[in-house]
Amino acid sequence: MSDLVAAAARVLRDAEAKHAPCAPLREQFPALDVASAYRVQAENVRAAGGRVIGRKIGLTSRSVQTQLGVAEPDFGTLRAEMGFGDGEEIPWARLLQPKVEAEIAMVLGRSLETPGVTFAEAARAVDACLPAIEVVGSRIANWNIRIVDTIADNASSGVFVLGDRPVRLDAFDPRMCGMVIVQRGEPVSTGAGAACLGHPLNALVWLANSMLALGEPLREGDVVLTGALGPMVAVAPGDVFEARIHGLGSVRAVFGAQS
Repeated sequence: MSDLVAAAARVLRDAEAKHAPCAPLREQFPALDVASAYRVQAENVRAAGGRVIGRKIGLTSRSVQTQLGVAEPDFGTLRAEMGFGDGEEIPWARLLQPKVEAEIAMVLGRSLETPGVTFAEAARAVDACLPAIEVVGSRIANWNIRIVDTIADNASSGVFVLGDRPVRLDAFDPRMCGMVIVQRGEPVSTGAGAACLGHPLNALVWLANSMLALGEPLREGDVVLTGALGPMVAVAPGDVFEARIHGLGSVRAVFGAQS
C-alpha cells in the first residue's frame, strides 16, 4: 500500500471517528486519482472489518455525472453492520451529513462470473427486489466532493434500510415504476426507475462487469443498491421518511435524536 493511499485512508477514518468532516481529499492529496481512490476505499473497508454483503452503485444520474465530470457510475462496499430493517431506529451518531435517497435493491440468486455480463444475464441473476432507502453520508466537509473524494469515501456511503417484502423482478416494472419519498405526509422527492441509468438493470450490468475487471465478481446472495430514483433529501435528527415505489412496496427510515 502506497503512502498516499495510507494517508488518505487515515484522514477519512479520523473524520468518521471524530465526527468531524475533513477538507476535500483532492485538495489534501493532489496526486489522488480514480484508481488510487478505489484503493483508499478498499483499505478502509479492510480496516473496518465485518462481513461484506454487497455493493452500492453511485452516480447513476446523468446530471450528477456531468456535475462531477465523469461518464460512468462508481461503486462502494456494503457491510452487514450498515444495514437496518424497515422502521428500525438509526442512531444519529452513526451518520455524517446524512441525506436519504430511494433505490431498488436487488438480491442476487446466482453469481455473475463470466466476463461481458449482458442485460439478460443480469436479469436472470436477480432473485428478488426490495424497496430501499440509502442514507448517504460524506466525510468531506459540506459535501464539497469530486469523483476521487466520493470514491475514496466508499461512494459516500452511510447506512441503508431494506423493505421486508421481496418482489420478483418480473412482477413489477423497474424502469417505469414511480417513486415518492414522504416526510410528515408530504412528498419531498419523486422519480422513477428510468432515472437510474435508464433502467436499474443497466446499473447492475455496469457493476457486474466492473467487479469482474477487478477480479471480484458479484456473488450469489449479494445485495446491490442500484442507484437513486430521485433527488436526495437532507436529514435532521428525529426525522422519519417513507419511500414508496410502485409495484415494489414501501420502506421507512427512522432517525434517532441527536445525543
